Amino acid sequence: MTGLIGQKLGMTQVFDSSGRLVAVTVLRVGPCTVVQVKTEASDGYAAVQVGFGEQKPSRVSKAYRGHCQRAGERVFRVLREFSVAAEETCTAGSEVSVGEVFRAGEFVDVTGTSKGRGFAGVMKRHGFGGFPGSHGTHEYFRHGGSIGNRSFPGRVFKGKRMAGHYGAERVTVQNLLVVAVYPEENVMLVRGAVPGPDGGTVLVRKAVKKQEVSRVQLA
Repeated sequence: MTGLIGQKLGMTQVFDSSGRLVAVTVLRVGPCTVVQVKTEASDGYAAVQVGFGEQKPSRVSKAYRGHCQRAGERVFRVLREFSVAAEETCTAGSEVSVGEVFRAGEFVDVTGTSKGRGFAGVMKRHGFGGFPGSHGTHEYFRHGGSIGNRSFPGRVFKGKRMAGHYGAERVTVQNLLVVAVYPEENVMLVRGAVPGPDGGTVLVRKAVKKQEVSRVQLA
């Protein structure tokens, strides 16, 4: 499998083998239960749908509840698909743990929902510099300035950076190094920050741009 569903627990710091202090994010990844297996013959592609977390059966639709219960009696809070090799064989109801998919020293891509910050101005949302604090500036310190010309084009271009809803969107951080994996606790440590609040759901996939670094010696 190329990934698993997990949960962000928070950040901490650890020492590597050379004594350097490394900031890491603690992720609880899996165990994920296989809910549905998709094959080339039946669906046109090979993938595995897995479930993570638990949800009260009364809070989901009857169709969703029946779909989850193909793999047992649990109703999962999150369902996601991950691609697999065509020759891999998985069965509905089996569990996949973090130690079966990831190991220390490789890179992963982590996807989460960023923290929502409500309606924000251009300085907070886009990093605008604002206007001078003196030299005649009057009640226009944090504005965005001009948004276009008069006769041509006579309109505002699409995509103009303005104030608006900031955050609460899907964000992927690529090439995070796996510092340590603890299969018995379903926990892994990745170097750097991960989008979203503590307790937020994340998708951890094998990196598409980097594979592994053998030169990194981890504690």
